[in-house]
Amino acid sequence: MGKMDHNAHSVYLMYYHLIMVVKYRRKVIDDSISERAKEIWERIAPDYGITLEEWNHDVDHVHVMFRAQPKSELSKFINAYKSASSRLLKKEYPQIRERLWKEAFWSQSFCLLTAGGAPIDVICNYIETQGEKKG
Repeated sequence: MGKMDHNAHSVYLMYYHLIMVVKYRRKVIDDSISERAKEIWERIAPDYGITLEEWNHDVDHVHVMFRAQPKSELSKFINAYKSASSRLLKKEYPQIRERLWKEAFWSQSFCLLTAGGAPIDVICNYIETQGEKKG
């Protein structure tokens, strides 16, 4: 991990894991959609003092590792991101609209963990239990 944010008086190193799951666990994420979702993240994140570290996807969720500043409003950023990315992805990828016509792209909930704060099985369990109730 070595990158740190500096300003005149403080040094901080705050890393987070974020897991966002597609609504109803629909298997719609491919490399192209993931890349576009990542681009949208990188456009919005700087306004909130957030820096992307790693981006990984599976067919039904993304797992993001990012750095934030103490003043970053994380839930506000995540909701802004989910809203913008949902709108743009559905607009740009007709195959998503077919699977999630009136629905948001992302599940309403998300899982945000401080890095090192949760064992990997907690993360995996969250992913596995998302969306089991089909709508």
